Amino acid sequence: MKLVIQGKNIEITESLHEYVRLKVEKAVNHFQALTTEVDVHLSVARNPRMASSQTAEVTIYTNDSVVRAEESSESLYASIDLVADKISRQLRKYKEKRRSHVSVKTAEAVAIEPVVSDLIGDRTPALPTEVVRTKYFAMPPMSIQEAQEHLEMVGHDFYMFCNAETGEINVIYERNHGGFGVIQPRNSHNNGHSHPNEAAAHNNGKAVRNGTSVRA
Repeated sequence: MKLVIQGKNIEITESLHEYVRLKVEKAVNHFQALTTEVDVHLSVARNPRMASSQTAEVTIYTNDSVVRAEESSESLYASIDLVADKISRQLRKYKEKRRSHVSVKTAEAVAIEPVVSDLIGDRTPALPTEVVRTKYFAMPPMSIQEAQEHLEMVGHDFYMFCNAETGEINVIYERNHGGFGVIQPRNSHNNGHSHPNEAAAHNNGKAVRNGTSVRA
């Protein structure tokens, strides 16, 4: 198992590195057959007034998915303890879903929404001034139901995936008022008419604006 530990506003000392290694190995001990790489990101907020200023984030790359957890507290060691317990529960849940996976029709996984022609409204698109972090991960084709399960595993607002049915890059996200939505590209094969699921981009501006995610 490959373990990568990075720090922001903190020095990764030998004792800290060893503590992370022990906690992570214990958390993934029963799931090493599924795990290919573990990335740990430790950070300390610059604002000393923040109560939970020390954060531990763990991202685990499995054979066909990504499992992520993040915890913050007043102590970095406490945050590591918390995130190790959380990632262990996430892996257990992931393993159970692999065993009891049941295919669900696309129509059941994502509700069809009415088409929204204006995705931006009166808002002004804002792009970041610089790239602060780049992530690379495998994108095997999967169904929308499988993408929904991956979304729940990473704990993000959205999840980008390759739609096995169309071969296109889609984004599934959790709606503010419940349920899930899917953003799909508008292609020439649909004669210029937008797919009903394109309404997923509305979501009060939460998911995607002009191709830029609100939450990285």
